[in-house]
Amino acid sequence: MKILLTNDDGIYAQGLYAAYRQLIKFADVIVVAPESEQSSVGHGITLFAPLFVKKIAPQHHFDGHAISGKPADCVKWAVSVLLKGKKPDMVISGINLGGNDGCSVFYSGTVAGAREGALLGIHSFAVSLDCFDSPDFSYAAQCTAKIAKWVHKNTLPSGTFLNVNVPTGCPKGIRLTRQGTEPIHEVFEKRKSPHDHHYYWMGSKMPVHKNDNLIDTYALKNKFITVTPIHSDLTDNIFLDKVKTYDF
Repeated sequence: MKILLTNDDGIYAQGLYAAYRQLIKFADVIVVAPESEQSSVGHGITLFAPLFVKKIAPQHHFDGHAISGKPADCVKWAVSVLLKGKKPDMVISGINLGGNDGCSVFYSGTVAGAREGALLGIHSFAVSLDCFDSPDFSYAAQCTAKIAKWVHKNTLPSGTFLNVNVPTGCPKGIRLTRQGTEPIHEVFEKRKSPHDHHYYWMGSKMPVHKNDNLIDTYALKNKFITVTPIHSDLTDNIFLDKVKTYDF
């Protein structure tokens, strides 16, 4: 099995290496990742600036390629240039530092890496650890390996990828979930620069908790590993059928 491994935390991230250590036990793993952190860049690609690529071996752990772009750039470049158009068996993006549940799928560079793989017709999934302080990626890395084996043996629908989130501590189990639609609740903190200019720093606060383990956000907070199938086609087909009867 040939796996393309990417992320949005950058090629030096602990989560990337933790995933690599588990995947290399049974697969040929190619690492192509951003040279610097690209969190929350969404599915952006680089069109009006050059992409610089350099081959590196972070702390001699693996040979990888660092890209001066975004996660989607990494997948595109790896397939088109490095692999010369020959698609890998799988694209795995992560392990991200911090959860990517709910509406985060629209902002996350990690999720975009997996989505780009799905758009190219490659079985793909994203993995995130719901933690920011003193992360331990070991369990999430084991989950990554198990899901990779499952995906390799099974078929994902065309254009569909998996968004996986792993809680900290000891998970209660796995839940197949829907994507939450609760928007990210922004908090803007007003500050003043040394030059007496006001600026704002955006943060966020958690949505009101619901005891609903069918939705990724709440199941994750209830300490379940969440696996959410995400489709790249965002068409609202139900409304499309309805609007066909409208007279524009």
